[in-house]
Amino acid sequence: MGTPAEDLRRELTESGVRPGDEVIVPSYGTPEAAEAVLLAGARPVFVEIDPGTFCMDPAAAAAAVTPRTAAVIPVRTFGYPLDLVPFEEIGVRYGVRIIAHGPGPEPAAELALRRANAAYLDRKLRGVVTPPVAPGAEHSYQQYVVRVPGNGRPDRDAFARALRSRGVVCHVPVQTPVHRTPRFRRELWLEATERAADECLALPVDAAMTRRELQRVVSACNALGGLLQHAAA
Repeated sequence: MGTPAEDLRRELTESGVRPGDEVIVPSYGTPEAAEAVLLAGARPVFVEIDPGTFCMDPAAAAAAVTPRTAAVIPVRTFGYPLDLVPFEEIGVRYGVRIIAHGPGPEPAAELALRRANAAYLDRKLRGVVTPPVAPGAEHSYQQYVVRVPGNGRPDRDAFARALRSRGVVCHVPVQTPVHRTPRFRRELWLEATERAADECLALPVDAAMTRRELQRVVSACNALGGLLQHAAA
């Protein structure tokens, strides 16, 4: 068993992807998919995300298909549900391979606790945009990612610093989209991807969190979010 990128590279080559082919990948998230494409000798083509789920936008993927496209790699981001139906339709329409990528199954007890913690945050948080989930969809909340309203990255980073000063552990889930990193740099503008990189913040939602710890997250976020919204008004 190799690294996730090596395992995905093996899946690409076994599915018929060859050097010189193009493979459509998301730019928002980890670089594993793009790394796997390079390892296979192919060229990663970066496309836009759905701003609601942070997963690859099927319409953007379809628009990026060329005669050189061999595969599309939709990635399950942060544990958001990944609807494969529109990608499977792309595969049939254009004759390309669809290779979904994401984490494997998790222990049911841990997953249930994370979902319960996320549901509590969904109910209580104000001043940030909580993760939207379609009815009937099952989010695994590997990361509980909110959007911080305001003036993009400056306000998001200030919000994060203020939370940490109040004892709330948080982090920016994606500092730089993959297509803007030195190894994969492309001259293109992906608006929803850039905006997510500027606005998103991952809050703690671990299965081991106590109700008191969750309440601390809520109290800190709600106080700071209210101030931020007032300043932006």
